[in-house]
Amino acid sequence: MKPTTHRILAAAGLAAALSTSQAYAQDTLYFAAYGGSSEKAFKEDILPAFEKKHNVRVEYVAGNSTTTLSRLQAQRNNPEIDVALIDEGPIAQATGMGLCRQLPAELFDQVHKVARLNKDQAVSIGLVATGLAYNKEYFAAQGWDAPSSWRDLEDSKYKARLSIPPITNGYGLISLIMAARLHGGGETNIEPGFEVMSDKIRDNVLVFEPSSGKMSELFQNGEIVLSVWGSGRVKALADSGFPVEFAYPEEGAVALGVSACAVKGTDQPELSLALINYLLSPEVQKILAEQKGWAPTNKSVQLDEALAATLPNGENVQRMISLDWDTVNEQRARWTKRWNREVE
Repeated sequence: MKPTTHRILAAAGLAAALSTSQAYAQDTLYFAAYGGSSEKAFKEDILPAFEKKHNVRVEYVAGNSTTTLSRLQAQRNNPEIDVALIDEGPIAQATGMGLCRQLPAELFDQVHKVARLNKDQAVSIGLVATGLAYNKEYFAAQGWDAPSSWRDLEDSKYKARLSIPPITNGYGLISLIMAARLHGGGETNIEPGFEVMSDKIRDNVLVFEPSSGKMSELFQNGEIVLSVWGSGRVKALADSGFPVEFAYPEEGAVALGVSACAVKGTDQPELSLALINYLLSPEVQKILAEQKGWAPTNKSVQLDEALAATLPNGENVQRMISLDWDTVNEQRARWTKRWNREVE
């Protein structure tokens, strides 16, 4: 016997009610991280498994580190973001402002010591090197040696063939500091850096490009042949078939941790920790190594030799240098204003 119209409508109403109740039962976790290829990797290959396991919808909030830090500050009294993934410098600012909560000690048992940040208020889920990216085919055609020093940024043969991100981007900030270090200054004496940037490097810069996507386009269109960039960004462009290569400067590439913060005061403390633990899991660490070029911080991760060779490892890691982020963050606002006046 066929069901009556009344029964059909009743069944449809019950199904709708159940569907609505399930939708309301599902939690939402707000995850702020980088845009571009990072957003694609997280949305397509990383977050779906976490969402399914925990019956949660992860809302991805894309933005660079400076943008995410500004959002955390603006939301201090009513935070919406649950987990933030930002660069090591801005993460030091976030923890210094009390925006991140203490992570449990057992979380750090699985990671290398270098991943423990700011009194365990943040953890690096990946490690990249900041150095020099160059078009190896163009260099070969010109008979040029590969770049080998931060001083190469001053060479006039790169006039209008160089791109450096602005100071609001970590790579631009590092460029300024390394210019200062090579000319007698450093984090506590930035004056030489501004002098060299204004007098020598600026004339070589075609554009101070903040976007990784636009930086890739500049390389692909032949507009630039050299830039200050991260090893992970270079790997992503190289994987597309473009002849770009990462050079570790003889003075040392700058270590940069891709760092996670569990935001203080959110209504999803347990899910926030679950997501950070998930990002540190071997399966996710391998995805990030393969797709983003982030060297794993989980001690148990084993990568094949071909992949490991493209990441900061071995001798290159030993030669990597760190910055005094406490000093940098104290001066960053002042440096940014000066950069806008004198450099750009």
